Formats: sequence, structure tokens, C-alpha cells
Amino acid sequence: MRVLTSIILGVFWASSVYAQQEKQTDTVLNHKTPLIKATKVDLLNNVDLIFNTQVGFNTYFDDGNYTGSKFEVNQFRLEIKGKVYKDKVFFRFRDRYTKETEPQSTDNISSSTDLAFIGYNISNRTSIAIGKMTANWGGYEFDMNPIDIYQYNDIVDNSDNFLTGVQVNWKLNANHVFSGQILNSRTKTFSELYQNVPDVEEAKFPAAYVGNWNGSFLGGKFKTIYSFSIFQEATKNGRPVNMYYTALGNQFRSKKWLFQYDFKWSSEDLDRTGVVSTIIPDTVLDHAAENVYYVEHWLRTVYSLNEQWKLTVIGMTSKASWKEIPDPTVSSNRIRTAYGIIPTVEFYPIKNFNLKFFATYVQRFYNYSDYAKTDLGQSNITSGRIMLGIISPLVVL
Repeated sequence: MRVLTSIILGVFWASSVYAQQEKQTDTVLNHKTPLIKATKVDLLNNVDLIFNTQVGFNTYFDDGNYTGSKFEVNQFRLEIKGKVYKDKVFFRFRDRYTKETEPQSTDNISSSTDLAFIGYNISNRTSIAIGKMTANWGGYEFDMNPIDIYQYNDIVDNSDNFLTGVQVNWKLNANHVFSGQILNSRTKTFSELYQNVPDVEEAKFPAAYVGNWNGSFLGGKFKTIYSFSIFQEATKNGRPVNMYYTALGNQFRSKKWLFQYDFKWSSEDLDRTGVVSTIIPDTVLDHAAENVYYVEHWLRTVYSLNEQWKLTVIGMTSKASWKEIPDPTVSSNRIRTAYGIIPTVEFYPIKNFNLKFFATYVQRFYNYSDYAKTDLGQSNITSGRIMLGIISPLVVL
């Protein structure tokens, strides 16, 4: 009887899995010739189609109180990349299906599109690319595939990280690569970001200039991703209104351990990151804050128990300050300090295949200054999120 029951259950399970695979598919062949002919198959050898996926069950807490749970597709980014002419012409396209698709007013492309560029290898050392691309901010937090991130620190979380422009790469040798970018400084218009800031005139060409260095030392055990950026946004009384941003990423790897540490600093004549401006009520300031700065630390530690199990802990802090606090009796510029801790267990069920199950807890603390509490109506808060799920950059082609 047990054997018969097992057979019946097995057949039912197999048929249900098959049915799920076949749901919402075209069961009628409307053509007899293949979409891709044999003469074009070789081209696909140089093209990858990737489903960047993070799916899970999330449980939320505010100030220690349970607020709800739900299944969510945290990330789904469809990516196509490859080469179309020998080793000379390359391209990359990636679109995020878990974000609004409204075309942006500055670069005329959907906000959900991360990457849409074409490039050309001028030589073995030099290449150029143009289109919407990753801004080379530097740091390992931003260098990771977004699906491997459970929570960004404040600067990256609130930045325009994908901008349209041109990039030139130059490879000094196998250990050192330099790049320079000229990009639109934003995807939205000036008024959409900053509202009507008095006495400020918008730049006719709001541009970001980004320099980046990737270095490798000690046979690859120690690596760096450093960058410095200047954003030209506007002028005020004939003086430039800029943003200056630097990110210093450092990585050390041994057989069992991985350490990554990022230092980030952003000085903004206009609050480009926007955290300070969101803290200030409209009754105090009805436009973006001026003369703000942010200082961040991000540390990721990974211990590999074996090829299949990894333990990870991420700690991060972000300090937001406002130099023009209207109260002269306030001695500190600090408005808010945010902390985060993210312990994670990851399990790779298939060796040599990038698919993992994860269990993580994201804890955030937001501590406000006395001025922010008394004059801006803020209060300290905490948030928590338990996440269980699966992550994979599935290469389907």
C-alpha cells in the first residue's frame, strides 16, 4: 500500500511540476521555420541572457513590533550582454522589472533601465562605451550584483547610480585599470530634484565627471576600487554649485575569509542624496537643503565553512550633517546617524553553480540629534526585516 501511495504521489508531483512549467505558454506553433537559423547560432555563443533574481518571504518589524509578512520578488533584472563583432563591439542591456518604468525627463529612458550601452575595444588596453551605464562610484558595496544586496547604505540607496554618458577605460597592466566618465549628473530635471532654490541658476550642461582606479596587489589577495567624482549642478551668485563624492573600497581575501571595507564621503552644495532634505519639514525649508555632507562606513565579512555554506555579517553607518542649521546655539552639524547590521547564512545546493538559498536579518537604527528632535519633530526609530529566499543570476542562454 505504501509503495502504491508513493507511486501515485510521485506521478501527481511530476505532473503538477510539468503543468506549472507549461502554464501560460503558446501551445500552438504558428511557424515552421526556426526564429534563429543555424547560420546565426554562432553569434549566440558570444551573447548571454541572464535572469538576475532575488525572491523570498519577508517579515517586517517597526520599533520591535511585527507589522506583516509577504512573499515578494525583491529583485528581477533581465540582462542581455555580449559581443556582436569579433572582439571589437560589445553591448549590455539590463532592465529592472521591480521598479517604475516611467521615462526620465533628462535622459529620455525608463527609470527601470539600469544599463543600455554599446562599446568598442580600441585596443587590448583601451575601450570606449556610450549609453546608460553604471556610474563608477567605487567601493565594493556598489560593485556587487544588486541581487546579492539585502540593504544598501544611505548614499547608494538614494543616488542615481545609472546615468547616461560616455566612458573610457585604460588598462595599465593586469593589476591596474583606470576609467574616466562624463555623464549626465542626474536623470530628472533640476526642479524635480531640488524645487525652487533661491538665487540658484541651473547649469546648462549638468555633468558628472568620474575617475576610477581598480588595483590588485599581493597576487590578488588585496584589491582596491577607488573613485572621485565632481557634479556640476548649478551656479549661485556666479559661484559653482557642485557635489564632490569619493568612495574608497578595499578588499582582502584568504582561503576562508573575505573582508571588504568601504569609506564614502559626499559634500553637496545642494542636497543631492536627499536624506537631510527629507528630515526637514516644508514649514522649515520648502526646497532642497544647502551645504550638507555625508560620511559612511561599510564593512562586509564573509567566512566560508565549505564550498556550500557561507556566513556573512555586514555592518554600516551613515552620518548626515547640515552646515546651515538656522539655530546658532547648535554646536553640531549632525542631523541623523543611521546604523545597520545584516547577519546572513547562505547555502549553495549545487557545486560550481551560482544559485543560493539565504536567510538574513536586516536591522536598521536611526538616531536623530537633539536639534532634529526638538525643532524638526523627529524621533529615534528602528526597523527590522527577516528575509528567506533564493538568489541566482540565471544564465539561460
